[in-house]
Amino acid sequence: MNAKVAVVQLVSGARVQGNLDAAARQIRAAAEAGASLVLLPENFAVLDAGPLPEFAEEEGQGDGLLQGFLSAQAQAHGITLVGGTIPLITRPQQQGEGEPVRLTDGRVRPASLVYGPDGTLLARYDKIHLFDVQVEDKQAQYSESLRFEPGDELVCVDTPVGRLGLTICYDLRFPELYQSLRDQGAQLLTVPSAFTQVTGAAHWEVLLRARAIENQCYVLAANQGGVHNEMRETYGHSMIVDPWGTVLARHEKGEGFALAEIDLAHLDRVRSRMPVQAHRRLS
Repeated sequence: MNAKVAVVQLVSGARVQGNLDAAARQIRAAAEAGASLVLLPENFAVLDAGPLPEFAEEEGQGDGLLQGFLSAQAQAHGITLVGGTIPLITRPQQQGEGEPVRLTDGRVRPASLVYGPDGTLLARYDKIHLFDVQVEDKQAQYSESLRFEPGDELVCVDTPVGRLGLTICYDLRFPELYQSLRDQGAQLLTVPSAFTQVTGAAHWEVLLRARAIENQCYVLAANQGGVHNEMRETYGHSMIVDPWGTVLARHEKGEGFALAEIDLAHLDRVRSRMPVQAHRRLS
């Protein structure tokens, strides 16, 4: 099966509606270029916009601004849309559990939502690994755990394009997560991100290509890409990598998108000729 996929790059700021307008422009352009799956970057709608609970929605809130936007965009363009991340105030709902559990400690869940071509929510993944690090840039200290509650569940989802394994940004540094997604049948790995300029220049491409090669998957990586404010700059270089580690497309800086064709027959050939999954001795 062949299909075109796109990764959208933005330079999101503090104005939610402006961020949504930018996302809509790029989704439309990618769909018009033939993309049947589009990935948005991390924090595409809300980046450095104050206390996040003010913007957070409950899972499944049909009239929520952010979830409503994603659903409407997927349906309007007839695409599978992976919504980067949005802040949710509830933990994931389990079937039969009743009312969703709201967070009450001032934090939110950073969630990547997948919508089908009919606008239906297909999956939710909450970021497992939080970015609590020191970086040699103007911001210097990043402490995501002060604003976010981490998730703890792996998520794969079947789509018309293939089986997606969902991850977010800092997850990229933890290869065991990606191996587990491959074990669950992932063919494409999504990495919506806001990698900093410093860490991105050092590690972004090599990590993406490594995850593709190790797991023999397509890797779709949508990054933020520019100067957001006087303290925050992101690296950009959104890209699509094939299972052999070849970069098929990239968008280096600023708003835009990268588009490439994926070929699951090519993925199957790579896996059959070098069956690393069958050769594994450690787990």
